[in-house]
Amino acid sequence: MKETDFEQQHGTLWQQFELDIEACLEGKRQPAASFPEHYRQLCGQLSLARQREYSDVMVARLNRLVMQGHHLLYQRESKASIHRLGAALVAFVVALRNQRRYVICSALLFVLPACVMAVGTYLSEDFTYSILSVEQAAEFEAMYDPDNLRFGPERDAETDLAMFGFYISHNIGIAFQAFAGGIFFGIGTIFIVLYNGIYLGAVAGYLTRAGLSITFYPFVIGHGAFELTAIVICGAAGLMIGHALVKPGSLKRLEALRLSAIEAVKLMYGGVFMLFVAAFLEAFWSSSSDLAVPLKLSVGAALWLFVLWFCFFSSLGARREPG
Repeated sequence: MKETDFEQQHGTLWQQFELDIEACLEGKRQPAASFPEHYRQLCGQLSLARQREYSDVMVARLNRLVMQGHHLLYQRESKASIHRLGAALVAFVVALRNQRRYVICSALLFVLPACVMAVGTYLSEDFTYSILSVEQAAEFEAMYDPDNLRFGPERDAETDLAMFGFYISHNIGIAFQAFAGGIFFGIGTIFIVLYNGIYLGAVAGYLTRAGLSITFYPFVIGHGAFELTAIVICGAAGLMIGHALVKPGSLKRLEALRLSAIEAVKLMYGGVFMLFVAAFLEAFWSSSSDLAVPLKLSVGAALWLFVLWFCFFSSLGARREPG
């Protein structure tokens, strides 16, 4: 096809696209619903113009239109993504506060056993080995040896980025176990939350008695604000599922499960997002031995205050749904 025929065939579209771009740039309106389709057509036409070696003037014009179109679409998608993220955060916080009784139950299942085990393992070596094997205890001491370059689990991976992936997989696995355990009338959720509380408490008490507080607590305090809170929240989601199955009320169990899952999934979305943040902090911040202990403790305390404020006191939850 000759260049003049090509321009005559598609020129109307190019002119309309130019007018649409000018109107959008001047703030008169947002891109029309047909804008993405027109943009796609222009991309194809630019590719043809280059392939057929049409004039530099035509190629430059089409390239300019494609670049401007791409910018507008990217800008719109970015705004839409930010809006969706904001809406998801609001839904998460509202659901969290509406379902606070499940959150409280999950927190008690996690925190109380952790405290009991921490005190018990700190006071009694025999009590420690009822939970941890001798090999596990020695492994934990090696993890938090003050002479280590990096603290935390053994780093089979060579980079912090690889450990970031490991932490995501591990933490989200626990979260989904806590959530999915609700399908067994809540028993699975109770077991997962209790077990993690008991295990964490045993490790904390043992390492404190072993004199490794100076490395252990600076390591866990930063990412722990997000990770431990997320486990409690995912546990609450599992308890919601279990309660709906145990006491469906006047509804059939499947209907009660469906309605409960709508709210529970909102909690899971927030919990999983928090676990991503926790994994990032654990890989790139918590494990570092170069950062001063007072700095780690200060930042960790600030993160705990932020998480508690955001989840339970921020204005995002002001619009509560009846619950």
